[in-house]
Amino acid sequence: MDFELTEEHRIFQKFIRDFAETEIAPLVEEAEETNTFPRQLFKKMGDMGFLCPRYPEELGGGGADKITEIIMAEELNRINAGIAASLMVQGGLSTQPIYRFGSEEQKERILNPAIRGDKIGAFALTEPNSGSDAASIKTRAVRDGDQYVLNGTKIFITNGPICDYAVVAAYTDPSRRGEGISLFIVEKGSPGFSCSRKLDKVGNRSIETGELVFEDCRVSADKLIGGREGGGFSMIADTLTSGRITYGGRCTGTAQAAYELTVQYAKDRVQFGKPIIKFQATRFKLAEMAMNIDIMRSYTYRVAWMYDQGKQVQKEASMVKLFTAETLQKILADSMQIHGGYGYMMEYPIQRFWRDGRLFTITEGTSEIQRLVIARELGL
Repeated sequence: MDFELTEEHRIFQKFIRDFAETEIAPLVEEAEETNTFPRQLFKKMGDMGFLCPRYPEELGGGGADKITEIIMAEELNRINAGIAASLMVQGGLSTQPIYRFGSEEQKERILNPAIRGDKIGAFALTEPNSGSDAASIKTRAVRDGDQYVLNGTKIFITNGPICDYAVVAAYTDPSRRGEGISLFIVEKGSPGFSCSRKLDKVGNRSIETGELVFEDCRVSADKLIGGREGGGFSMIADTLTSGRITYGGRCTGTAQAAYELTVQYAKDRVQFGKPIIKFQATRFKLAEMAMNIDIMRSYTYRVAWMYDQGKQVQKEASMVKLFTAETLQKILADSMQIHGGYGYMMEYPIQRFWRDGRLFTITEGTSEIQRLVIARELGL
């Protein structure tokens, strides 16, 4: 088994790190303070083929593998988790259902511009009364001639306030729990489709997150993904499996940033006449952080490789998200502890990573849901 990155991966890793440090890092403070996403990044990354790195080059993508996407997720999250989230939704949740199951017309009209960064996408699944139990969504899509009429509300939607389109989950047959869900493309400007409010969050403030409302929203039948009613639940599962592996990169990048900040702080902070990094208690914490980050990264790469080989990885994808998200909480807690009182001050960036990372055990399947998936896949 070869555990080394290829030369191509290493070249990309250096490129995306340089890009993140020079093009994204200067935008972070304003994005965090104003709770707005720097939209120019969509087009800038799209022009380079890195907004949606796994899609074919002929569609405007990078033609790369899942490991490349993980490398990108890590490097973007090392700079800012919120900005990374908006970009990663573009390359995953809001485009993969169209890429995998969409018609040629849907790809031409929506997917290709999204890959180029000309259209911003969102993925609308979660509802006010339906989170972990995705099959309990209430949004309905009723056929009316050559159109569907959608009614319902979606909440916590990344890119919701700025999206040009949303991939929306709705029941076309409520009598079939889960299986009666279909996915629709709903474009900005469609009658009855609106973002009712932008949500104010504790962390990940550079994501623009919103509540989407569909009130007798009419969309043409050709906006149904897959060409037939039903099957949306399996499309969602397919998309979430990929996304959970990506979370390994997201968690690893956030952990790496926290570790680097904490090492530097421990070298600079002097107590009892010497830098606190010289104390065994501090060094042991830092050593454990480094060990866990290496394990997080290595396991994420392994499952990404399995995904690239076409293996069934529902169990492993949930293991990646569960382990990396929960391990990240310990790393962030130790980082804050080493920073002491200064870590609790807004002027020190470690508090932002602490706030941002707390979300990772909740979104795209809570840690509890990951345990359920793992147990089910193990036959328990």
